[in-house]
Amino acid sequence: MHTMKRFGRRAAATLAASALAVIGVIAIDSAPAQAVPPPGIPSAETAATELAGLTVESEANGDSYDRDLFPHWSSVGDGCTARQYVLSRDGEDVVLGDDCQPDSGNWQSDFDDTWTTTVSNATIDHVVALSEAWASGASEWTTAEREAFANDIESPQLWIATTSANSSKSDYDPAEWMPTNTSVHCDYIKAWIHVKSLYDLSVDSAEHDALESYLGSSC
Repeated sequence: MHTMKRFGRRAAATLAASALAVIGVIAIDSAPAQAVPPPGIPSAETAATELAGLTVESEANGDSYDRDLFPHWSSVGDGCTARQYVLSRDGEDVVLGDDCQPDSGNWQSDFDDTWTTTVSNATIDHVVALSEAWASGASEWTTAEREAFANDIESPQLWIATTSANSSKSDYDPAEWMPTNTSVHCDYIKAWIHVKSLYDLSVDSAEHDALESYLGSSC
């Protein structure tokens, strides 16, 4: 039976800091280089320890999921939404409009190792999908806690992805989907484990086995 999850203390502390973050001047390189990974990806050793601490149980309450239960793309400071912030943080040659929306730039999608200069093609993916989180414990959270999760700019939860990569990933876990770009598998698995651990979210048995396998083979 699915048990109630406690919203992680570390997550609460991190998100309190995020809520106060103010976006300043962003230094942008003059040309596309290597993709900037999301912050907070742990070492393989830390990820292994975190994986061992995750609760393994079947998903629950999936039928009651609604995306609107996770208010997303909220303001994270200086009038910028979480989405706009990540596009600025992880892009190259990003030019922002007065409303903080990028007018132009270069963005690399790690999932399929693709660069895009089209803002609408640079989507932001929740590495642990909102529906996945809901079925893994977030159904027991408050709306404020779910909003914090959906807009977390401090952990490796938000990744730039092309529309095709984002659509392909959908709400699958690593037992069901992995990026076509194999070079990112290690970071992807470590990020997934860390987010699950940070927010005290459970994993199902197939998910756990996939995480353990990829952590051993890709890292």
